[in-house]
Amino acid sequence: MTSPTPRIPGTTPVQGLHHVTVMAQDPQRNIDFYSQTLGQRLVKVTVNFDDPGTYHFYYGDLTGQPGTIMTHFPWPGAKRGTRGNGEVVATAYSAPRESLDYWRGRLREHGFDPRQGTRFGETVLTFEDPDGTWVELIFEDGQPVQPWPASPVPGEHALRGFHSVTAWVADTGAVRDLLVGQLGFSEAGSEPDAEGTRTRFRGSGEGVGLFVDVVERPGKGRGNFGAGSIHHVALRTRNDAEQEAYLAGLTQAEYRPTPVQDRQYFHSIYFREPNGVLFEIATDAPGFPDDEPVEELGRHLKLPAWFEPRRATIEAHVPKIVSREYGVTIGTRDLGATPQPAPEVDGVQVYTAGRPLEEARVAMVLLHGRGGTAPDILTLADELNLSAYAYLAPQAEGNTWYPLSFLAPVERNQPHLDRALATVDGVLGELEARGIPPRNVVLGGFSQGACLALEYASRAGRRLGGVVALSGGLITLDQRGDLGGTPVFMGVAPDDAHIPLTRFQESAEHLRGQGAEVDARVYPGLGHAINKDELDAVRAVMQRVVGESL
Repeated sequence: MTSPTPRIPGTTPVQGLHHVTVMAQDPQRNIDFYSQTLGQRLVKVTVNFDDPGTYHFYYGDLTGQPGTIMTHFPWPGAKRGTRGNGEVVATAYSAPRESLDYWRGRLREHGFDPRQGTRFGETVLTFEDPDGTWVELIFEDGQPVQPWPASPVPGEHALRGFHSVTAWVADTGAVRDLLVGQLGFSEAGSEPDAEGTRTRFRGSGEGVGLFVDVVERPGKGRGNFGAGSIHHVALRTRNDAEQEAYLAGLTQAEYRPTPVQDRQYFHSIYFREPNGVLFEIATDAPGFPDDEPVEELGRHLKLPAWFEPRRATIEAHVPKIVSREYGVTIGTRDLGATPQPAPEVDGVQVYTAGRPLEEARVAMVLLHGRGGTAPDILTLADELNLSAYAYLAPQAEGNTWYPLSFLAPVERNQPHLDRALATVDGVLGELEARGIPPRNVVLGGFSQGACLALEYASRAGRRLGGVVALSGGLITLDQRGDLGGTPVFMGVAPDDAHIPLTRFQESAEHLRGQGAEVDARVYPGLGHAINKDELDAVRAVMQRVVGESL
């Protein structure tokens, strides 16, 4: 066992879990399960701040204390995810030790089939929620939380907030380095698990939500994100100053945390450990009663101040739901859209990720580099982590868009270049036919794909939502179309072997001459690669498009 010894100056050991965030499908079914079957209070109905057309539900105890908060983004029509390494796969609630028979009977009565087992000496019931997420109840002498008087579960059997989460990974050591070495958890022990070896880490707190369990599964496949997948687990920090210290320390340790995000009820930073598990560090304050009285929690659609001017549009877009605690209806849109398959453009296979096309208002089209593949560049969807977006990536024949360098005479890259530009145009046309116009699309690429993205934008004659070119430059410098304020981000190393700095700079100036808003950055030491600052800049372009799409 190890003791909590945080290495990050200006911090105290992390207390434990703050919340868990999951992707769901049907919003009403989600509300009914967590509030009516599990007896958790719906403490907040708001929207995904990165995608205000999607609900964000928070469930917890009476006031939604940290360590009790289960949150869901419901995406109607989303495909089911599959469990695998690199993600949290289960969330366990603490239940009174004497309530085992009650919960086993209640779950069966509601149509669920719990599986009973033992973990670190405690009885566990494991079952799937309506979206296939593993939910567990661990029966122990845990700490009580603030009771919800209107809960359909009798008080003596009420769940007591979180006990733990379980992550599947290829290497426990990498998680140990983070939790113990950086965040001050202690290692509480290990035991055999059906999937491998389970190791438990304990936060420094004394209340609920203290444990992170990690099951090592070397050589096993990675998870595939979708409905029922746990998006991330949030850990608690006491205040903004401590969070800033974590941000600095995790950046120095090369975990690449995001900038601080204002989530209205807490502030957040996000980062992945080497196995791929996405963590968040969230502040305890200000909490869910910050913008409505405790007795009103969950009764209204709450929006941050920056979305209030668009309330009517947002309320018309989000699905109709009923908050059964009050019997009130929120939202107006009836569900029922038929899922549509991914597009194929002139025989070119197009891969997709992120939000289902029939539910998206904004999209990002990603173009891979020479020798790359569409699935490879689609991994940027996880890095960018903006749930509003449908991500599409066409696959070039032979893994290249055109045969020679982008600096070669244009005629030597023909007819391949024209076919590549037509493919991009076809994908954009398909999106427009599905209700996503070019102004709601960000076109981006890496290396050869970046060159193609810039060239298409320069020639297109229609305004895109944004263009991002990671290590790329214009193929031609003689286009005269009006880009009308299109935001363009470009990044490159000064000594990139494939993209001469002079051509990069000439491309930026030419695009400015066409009316684009160009942010061109040069990164010494970058090589022919992508760094965190570039991803942050790309994310900013994408968030701007989300804001303009409402």
